[in-house]
Amino acid sequence: MSSPDGVVALDPDRGVDLVAAPDGRASSTAVAKAVVGSALLAVDPDAAVRSSAVRDWRGGYLAPYRDLVVVGTRTATAADAVARAGLVALHERTVFHRGGRATPLLEAVTSNPTPAFDSVTIIGEASRDTGLSVPYRGKRLFGAENRRRLDAWVAEGIVERGFATSIHTLIDHPEWLDLSGVTVVVLGAGSEMGPLRSLLRWGAHVVAVDLPRPEIWARVIATARSSSGRLTVPVPHGAKPDDDTALAAVAGIDLIRQLPELHTWVAQIEGPFILGTYTYADGATHVRVALAADALAHALIAERPDVGLAFLATPTDVYAVPASAVEESRRRWGARGASGLAQLPLRAVGRFAPNYPETVTTDRGEVGIADCLVPQQGPNYALAKRLQRWRATQSRVDGTWTSLNIAPATRTRSVVKNRALAAAYAGAHRFGVEVFEPSTSNTLMAALLVHDLRSPASLARPDAPIAHPDDAWSHQAAHGGLWRSAYAPRSVLGIAAALGLVTRG
Repeated sequence: MSSPDGVVALDPDRGVDLVAAPDGRASSTAVAKAVVGSALLAVDPDAAVRSSAVRDWRGGYLAPYRDLVVVGTRTATAADAVARAGLVALHERTVFHRGGRATPLLEAVTSNPTPAFDSVTIIGEASRDTGLSVPYRGKRLFGAENRRRLDAWVAEGIVERGFATSIHTLIDHPEWLDLSGVTVVVLGAGSEMGPLRSLLRWGAHVVAVDLPRPEIWARVIATARSSSGRLTVPVPHGAKPDDDTALAAVAGIDLIRQLPELHTWVAQIEGPFILGTYTYADGATHVRVALAADALAHALIAERPDVGLAFLATPTDVYAVPASAVEESRRRWGARGASGLAQLPLRAVGRFAPNYPETVTTDRGEVGIADCLVPQQGPNYALAKRLQRWRATQSRVDGTWTSLNIAPATRTRSVVKNRALAAAYAGAHRFGVEVFEPSTSNTLMAALLVHDLRSPASLARPDAPIAHPDDAWSHQAAHGGLWRSAYAPRSVLGIAAALGLVTRG
């Protein structure tokens, strides 16, 4: 059980967890501070000292997370060093608890070779979707409508040009959407942001992993039945469900508590396949589930060469962005007096800050630092998502096919249950930010994954020529406008929330 302060109570069978303090409690706050400090120390000792001086980590973690990007973006070597040091520091502080015994996580993941789960496969009954259709504002966009919307998003600063180019290319090659020979293991099969629904519509073989909760599996199974794809579901060894209701009642694996058994089950899947991580949890549990997924990825890519990795990155993080985004943002800052925001009270407008007050000198020229961290999401969320970026950086350098794409701000259930974030999202359009519906985001991100799989120009390929690891995801980012807005996101967060409250009535 996790508490709001990031402390996890002792449980002898809690599975993946952080190393406990002498009092038997594991603090994600203490671990995060130590891990960030270790990652910074690998490249910039002064930044590591600044990080260690932060006393209230929950209130002060924003600057160290920004420093991680600043020191890493200067050279490709620095980015790789930060990623490797961060991953090592995290796994040094992570264990697997079972029967009152704690085992280092990277050892535990492969510790149970005896199969504990069988597979049940469902064959979809529908015909395959032969083209890309995107749900958007109550309509479905096809063909030329999709192209116009993509170009409009670029003109409005909602996505980078590379994103539109990649989806245009996918539309040019509808045969890429025949995924009958593609297998994707989806961790977080019931996730709102996951690609399961689209992959099945396009005929893929989806190996689904999620918690043993019948309501999740009933929905996932129904989706598979109405698709053209194949769905493989884990069930306890020896279970013989005779219909979909019985299958939903027994399906599922707990990624945190049953990680060794999950590894044994996934490792026997015929390859090649993509391991896609789309998990989410509240508080410190998010860190634990992200660590479990990372340990699984680490083990699989070490064992076999036919496994690729896929992730979705959050737009509410810190990124090194191209000079074109900085220039557009500064142009908008200079023209801000012409916007309707000029009618706001001066005391409110006076708190606004420009998105890019300065740039960072790197070996590939000047870049901007888009600091889009949102304090309301907290340091656990930041650590879980940064872990995925570190893994993506390291795995790609080490020769593993790796797709990590930045998804736009989206009205998922996990976001809108936070009243402050829900209000800020409702008012975000006043600052040039578009917030997407889940069906739009997950369709577009699934399409981008297919592009990364099929295109010979895909930057997910480890042999693709890029100057810096960050370029692999900044090139086709769908940030929702955060990178090209005139305003530093945190400087307008409160006003956006106030305006959103009015918008929502």
